[in-house]
Amino acid sequence: MAKITKLDDIVSLCKRRGFIFQSSEIYGGLASCYDYGPLGVELKNNVKKAWWKATVQMRDDIVGLDSSILMHPLVWKASGHTDKFADLIAECKKCNTRTRVDHLKEKIAEQSQEHTEHIAIDTAIAAAGELSNKTCPNCGSVGKFTEPMPFKLMFETQMGANVDDSMTLQLRPETAQGIFANFRNVLDTARVRIPFGIAQIGKSFRNEVTTKAFIFRTREFEQAELEFFCQPGTDEDWFGRWKELRFNWYTDLGIRKENLRLREHSGDELAHYAKACVDVEYKFPFGSGDWQELEGIANRTDYDLRQHQRGMRTLNKWFENGRDLANIELAEEAGDYQSGPLSYFDDEQKARYIPYVIEPSAGIDRSALAFLVDAYDEEQVRSETRNLLRFHPALAPIKVAVFPLVKRDGLPDIAHNICNDLKKHFNCFYDEKGAIGRRYRRQDEAGTPFCVTVDGQTKEDKTVTVRDRDSMDQIRVSTDQMLSYFREKLET
Repeated sequence: MAKITKLDDIVSLCKRRGFIFQSSEIYGGLASCYDYGPLGVELKNNVKKAWWKATVQMRDDIVGLDSSILMHPLVWKASGHTDKFADLIAECKKCNTRTRVDHLKEKIAEQSQEHTEHIAIDTAIAAAGELSNKTCPNCGSVGKFTEPMPFKLMFETQMGANVDDSMTLQLRPETAQGIFANFRNVLDTARVRIPFGIAQIGKSFRNEVTTKAFIFRTREFEQAELEFFCQPGTDEDWFGRWKELRFNWYTDLGIRKENLRLREHSGDELAHYAKACVDVEYKFPFGSGDWQELEGIANRTDYDLRQHQRGMRTLNKWFENGRDLANIELAEEAGDYQSGPLSYFDDEQKARYIPYVIEPSAGIDRSALAFLVDAYDEEQVRSETRNLLRFHPALAPIKVAVFPLVKRDGLPDIAHNICNDLKKHFNCFYDEKGAIGRRYRRQDEAGTPFCVTVDGQTKEDKTVTVRDRDSMDQIRVSTDQMLSYFREKLET
């Protein structure tokens, strides 16, 4: 299988076959924003379905949630985002380009710096160091930078029609906090007991200073996050289990093991809430070192639930302060915090405690890109190059394509009927335009596992030609056996 050396191959295929388009392209495009086309939205939905099936549907100890994008400002105060979620940037005095300070490191250090998505302001200032020997990535000037300054990463919006009742809100930068804010609601209604998890897939927004590499890092993106609540003392065991489960999820869906690795975070790299963290990394065809984060798996301890208990106690002070977060400090943690409203009483242990949390957090857009890259292949077939996507059947946007060999003799009617019957079970595509070889090539590039061709023999013995995408082998299958044949091949 050919190794991809340029991301351009993927970007070109995505535009050509309708996977991904630049957002607002007819107006010149909007940087770092992308639209998923007919094939892309099917691929992305299939990635989400595969995650949901593995994480929620096939387990008895995890339930789902879909929380609001807009949340109370105290949610982000309690989580630490209001005070700490920012990048340190410096502006080039020559070209006025603003760049993250950690991205101004020398090239030899870029790979390790890429692993840090965002760092706290106080840590960033300490790490900024001397900028006199740093080079502007835009104009090449050396040492011509302003003093480092914080750049807030949360988008803001206003809620309320009138000045008196308007409120500044943030678009959520992660989906996790919606889960923590609903911990008690789920506990009281879903008949769950620890250990259990709450899973969510949804949009998040970050006003990134630096975006990169197609859909790898964008300002609007989709996350699949699980918060798995467990008893303190069992957290390290669950952390180990989820590392293995999440790594295997990618390989089970076709990503080659040599392109995946687990990378443990060092102590000075850990987020302020984390006891431990490991990244599932994929070897992308870009960047200084290729290895980039697909998913983070963190032991968040009891940090979030404890913080939200403090946030709940701060509510009255927030109102008294005119709903202004600027001068609000969270309430002091009570000595009996383990008996607070977000605690859990264990009937078997006869004990009350704040649960620890293991969080696997995956980027759906990054996962879709990894599956695209890993599935892409080029091979010589006689005198031409065949481009194809070797998707796992669960991820393929189209499962079966149906063709009449010619547009006469009643073959299109038979092909339409077959396609409509299969559509009840799989996503299918009908095509009667062009030479049959070209139709095969179009479906190869779309990643369609099987093509069905209706020909003259079909009218005689009610069989069709079924072509396999990967091997290009063709066999005859009876029309009354097609459904069971494809179910066996596709429902894996």
